[in-house]
Amino acid sequence: MRKIARTCAAALLLGASVAASAACPPAATTKASLQAMKAAEWSIADDARRQALAIALADCLASPDPVLRDDLAFEALSHWMRAGLLAPRTLQTLRLALLPQLRPEAVDAAGFRQPFAALALSEVSRVDRLEPYLSSEERAGLVRAATAYLASVRDYRGFDAKEGWRHGVAHASDLLLQLAINPAVDKSQLAAILAAIAAQAMPPGDHFYVYGEGERLARPVFETGRRGVFSSDEWSAWFAALSAAQPRADPPTQATLAARHDLAQFLRALYASLREIGTPDMQARMLPGLTAALKALD
Repeated sequence: MRKIARTCAAALLLGASVAASAACPPAATTKASLQAMKAAEWSIADDARRQALAIALADCLASPDPVLRDDLAFEALSHWMRAGLLAPRTLQTLRLALLPQLRPEAVDAAGFRQPFAALALSEVSRVDRLEPYLSSEERAGLVRAATAYLASVRDYRGFDAKEGWRHGVAHASDLLLQLAINPAVDKSQLAAILAAIAAQAMPPGDHFYVYGEGERLARPVFETGRRGVFSSDEWSAWFAALSAAQPRADPPTQATLAARHDLAQFLRALYASLREIGTPDMQARMLPGLTAALKALD
């Protein structure tokens, strides 16, 4: 009995610890006070307070309240990172807190925690791209986590008028975009990024993308093309494999119609970008395979 009591007490303490660590709004703040900070353009003169609040706000990225999650927590973190106001130590703390949340086996029934962890990590990665502070292994770990998460997404909820955004595919794509642009990400890592994108260009089942997911998936592919590390033959092979993976049936099914819709959305977004802003070298390497894939759409 004493052993059972100790076990129960430990469980209660653990539960209390988890609840305390997941405080949102953070201690000494309220939703109203955070909104006041936003109105003041997130200006906090006390640097130590800003660093501590940034770390604390990471818990709000899983909040079911879209104002706390998106308008306040994510916006504050993005603002401070883009303004260069978060120290490397703070960025590392955020990375270590958010990275485990991308694991495919992580529980996220409400569907907010993982997408917004990915979105916040896209800003963490952007800082590293502009002013490197991650080690090669830390960056490689970020690539592994980001690609595994995107490939594993099965929650395709996008926008809800009351709950706001989830958008796992799009947010994961934003993270891969920052990694694809980073010159420290090598060819093998870029290949992993392309593989993850291919896995979601036509999601399993009969889901139709309706929130611009194809356009978001196309952005890291475009930036990978800008890097110039893949040849024309390699791009043609990648597009051919993507085209060959399109399920087909006669007569069509809901699943084959969804796959065609989603693949077409992705390919057309990429084609438009290449035609409008792609360099001649990018067009020469990527357009032959991309054009063939578009023509192969059923």
